[in-house]
Amino acid sequence: MNISNPLRIPPHAVQPNLSPLPRIRNIIAIGSGKGGVGKSTTATNLAVALADLGARVGLLDADIYGPSIPTMLGLSGRPDSPDGKSIVPMQAHGVETMSIGFLVEQDTPMIWRGPMATSALTQLLNETRWGGDGDEGLDILVVDLPPGTGDIQLTLAQKIPVAGAVIVTTPQDVATLDARKALKMFEKVEVPVLGLIENMAQHVCSNCGHVEHLFGSGGGERMAATYGLPLLGSLPLEIAIREQGDAGVPLVRSNPESPAAEAYRNVARRLLEELEKRPRLRGGIGASLV
Repeated sequence: MNISNPLRIPPHAVQPNLSPLPRIRNIIAIGSGKGGVGKSTTATNLAVALADLGARVGLLDADIYGPSIPTMLGLSGRPDSPDGKSIVPMQAHGVETMSIGFLVEQDTPMIWRGPMATSALTQLLNETRWGGDGDEGLDILVVDLPPGTGDIQLTLAQKIPVAGAVIVTTPQDVATLDARKALKMFEKVEVPVLGLIENMAQHVCSNCGHVEHLFGSGGGERMAATYGLPLLGSLPLEIAIREQGDAGVPLVRSNPESPAAEAYRNVARRLLEELEKRPRLRGGIGASLV
């Protein structure tokens, strides 16, 4: 259900002393303080939802140690390298994507120290031919970070121009506690946090329709209020989301009329609204702020 009218999104301000990359107008980092909150699933469906809204979107799997984006997008094989130096991103569901998972065997563990992992991340970002051969480039590159606040997150914050970050959490206190650490990390390295996403907020019984808050309720909303951040949306806990991720067809694409798919699209709209509030760059990439 890609929208026929393209949505051109201008470049926005990034960290001090950095400029947006030539073919990527805006990089949006998706982070979490801990694993198991559905960050990669959220990043994948969010990227597809942004593409459905008409944006030119890429998805970079920055989880070097546990890449899952290839599975979630139903992609396999190795990307092409026409000149032996640059890599053509794989494409699925209207989204360009790159992952270390395309370059190693599925069962091969990445036994790398921090510098090797961060070097791999910067190579994947800089050597991928984002945006095809035309002049348009990407409006948004969604970067699915690994959980936590380690080397890869620090490298991204210091060396990669990020227009904004989004933090994914679940409602329970232990998840929001770790999400606060991710928030503080982004603040310290001057990456603007555009908002929070509360995942697995509620479960609706498929038999009787009863709504249950299996992981508690309101944790994301309370955290957003505490830190003065927008809550971009609350996403449900549904078996179809997991099933479609395993099958390689994100729910936004497999069942676009479902309430869950609409929830992802609403989050995508709210993300664009918050990005639009950030200072723009006048005259294109690398120019001065408006």
